[in-house]
Amino acid sequence: MAYKRISFEVENKIAYIGFGYNCDKSMTTLDEETLGELRDIIEELHTKQKELSGAIFFTHKDRCFIAGADINLIAAMKTEADGAYGAEQGQSIFNRLEDLKIPTVACIHGVCLGGGTEFSLACKTILMSDDKGTIMGLPEVKLGLIPGFGGTYRMPKKIGLPNALDLILSGKTVNARKGKRLGLAAAVYPKERLKAMAPEHFKGEEKKQSFSESLGNLAADNFLAKKIIFQKAREGVLKMTKGFYQAPLKILDVMEAGMMKGRTSYLASEAEAFGELCVSEQSKNLQHIFFMTEKVKKYSGKKGEGKVPRFERGACLGAGTMGGGIAWLMASNNMAPIMKDLTPAALELGLKQSSSNFMGAVKRNKMTFEEFEKKQRSIACQLDYRGFKKADLLVEAVVENMDIKKKVFAEAENYVREDAVLTSNTSSLSVQEMSTALQRPERFAGLHFFNPVHKMPLVEIITHDKVAPETVEALYNWVLKAKKTPVVVKDGPGFLVNRILMPYMNEAGFLLEEGVAMKDIEDACLNFGMPMGPCRLLDEVGIDVGEKVAKIIYVGLGERAKSSNVSHMLVEKGLLGRKTDKGFYLYDEKGKVTGVNDEAMAILPKPTKKMSETEIQMRIFLPMINEASTVLADGIVTTAEEVDLGLIFGIGFPPFRGGLLRYADTEGLDNLIAALDKFAASVDKDRYGASEFMRKLASEKKKFYEFNV
Repeated sequence: MAYKRISFEVENKIAYIGFGYNCDKSMTTLDEETLGELRDIIEELHTKQKELSGAIFFTHKDRCFIAGADINLIAAMKTEADGAYGAEQGQSIFNRLEDLKIPTVACIHGVCLGGGTEFSLACKTILMSDDKGTIMGLPEVKLGLIPGFGGTYRMPKKIGLPNALDLILSGKTVNARKGKRLGLAAAVYPKERLKAMAPEHFKGEEKKQSFSESLGNLAADNFLAKKIIFQKAREGVLKMTKGFYQAPLKILDVMEAGMMKGRTSYLASEAEAFGELCVSEQSKNLQHIFFMTEKVKKYSGKKGEGKVPRFERGACLGAGTMGGGIAWLMASNNMAPIMKDLTPAALELGLKQSSSNFMGAVKRNKMTFEEFEKKQRSIACQLDYRGFKKADLLVEAVVENMDIKKKVFAEAENYVREDAVLTSNTSSLSVQEMSTALQRPERFAGLHFFNPVHKMPLVEIITHDKVAPETVEALYNWVLKAKKTPVVVKDGPGFLVNRILMPYMNEAGFLLEEGVAMKDIEDACLNFGMPMGPCRLLDEVGIDVGEKVAKIIYVGLGERAKSSNVSHMLVEKGLLGRKTDKGFYLYDEKGKVTGVNDEAMAILPKPTKKMSETEIQMRIFLPMINEASTVLADGIVTTAEEVDLGLIFGIGFPPFRGGLLRYADTEGLDNLIAALDKFAASVDKDRYGASEFMRKLASEKKKFYEFNV
């Protein structure tokens, strides 16, 4: 039988089945057509198995085996029954694969995730290529799902319960080296030899276990030991997720309840759980984020007629913590960056930051020590502009002062090529005004990284009225290449993220002034799902930096952006946050919180006002939603998706809520406006006055996600 999406050939009594055949997409997914063909192929193998010595599954793609089930199929499911039925269909196919009596070998090269890994687990042997792009994993939990094609049933049998729980509950991936160590892969070969070596494994291969591994597996086979493993796993999940996420807890329920079940009964429970989760609001929100992140992986903005620059060499003006982080990012992407500053001390601080970032990768086994040394040495530190003619991309990260930045750019432009792109890492100053200092403003834009650079995924690309489309596209492509998430925003006070973030910290200050306890404010925000309370976040940013940015935004936006006096009082006392080891909290030499700072508490008004958690949350998050509506009205970005992407990846707005404006749509604009009106009357008309744009959307019975400029 001829197949369209999967190749099928028999040679020397061996069946070779290739995924990604006759497909123009870079990634192979298990869509409806592919699953149908796979079912038919496995049935054909059943009919021919007496005349076959084995079956080998491989990929025709350069960097993908199977990227998983088609997320569009999952998103289209409307009921729990739909989801359970879909899981049962996949399970049925993989059960038939597992039940083949001939040897089956999955030759994994490239990305193999979700349904791809579940398929591989149903084969008798897994081989992995040594290519660094080869990874395996079950990331379904990140979409609020349980692996639904038998992954939770087969993974523990393959690598043991503790290791399986670690992979399934975290959704993390493993490379070939770790896959071999875990026993997931029987062997690792160069990609060119995978298919050729597969027949050597037709007899199967027992994993040689170390003494400690043998003891571990013996313990895990004990019923009581399994109960303890699940208890510890549950404690770890609750500590990590604070109970906000349903999927990991549901996964634990299914796996623990299935300890003594046979395959049929176990998989029925897995399918039922998949159906329940896939249509939940939380999973729909996480699927929504997945689609948003996929959408931004390709530039869709305005195109120019000229050549789009490519950035091979980089330079950073200004060292210190931020400059060192940017230099690290450039070095990570083989750009051999130059880092320039005015003093050796500043350069030393920058090198310390890049070294710390690289060493973190070494400790996590993501980089060898030799690679660390090579990349760290690729950063050239200097006090002058030597070699700047080689730079394709320059990022300025000097002090947040307009006059100084203008002076630096006017000077630097004389030392770079005419086709080089210059950018500013400003977090709040006008890029439009900055561009007036340059002779070639079309080659200039804002490139705002978030601190710390090595952890924060978002980068704001800030435009102005003279920037060339080719410049914006080149920066967008580079941000993607650097494995960051780009969002293009127009110039304006605070741009996108900081403009909406300011009410988060401002309103906390006003609540403190009203006599609400700091712990109550922090707890209310943490219980909403934020990664940090506003006071802790202000310490992280730097209380002096926050105060300075707040003033800039106030000048641009007026009375609704006025801030409390709390930050000013702390700055006057030299309490600047984590960087001085003292802010709202106290910090040790590693930057970890050691307790509340009594000195700061003595400055603040005494807590005299008890306020419910819900009211605190409304006081803080309503102004953020209101400001987000003005961001759309002002055209800083054009869609609610961009707002939500920026806040999820820029400040860690809780992903399970789908984003600030998706959350607002869920709550209902009429309800939000009524609450804003109440606080406008009782608290402050400027800070809580609902925007005209939000009122207009509500009057037209529209949602934020139905608006598009």
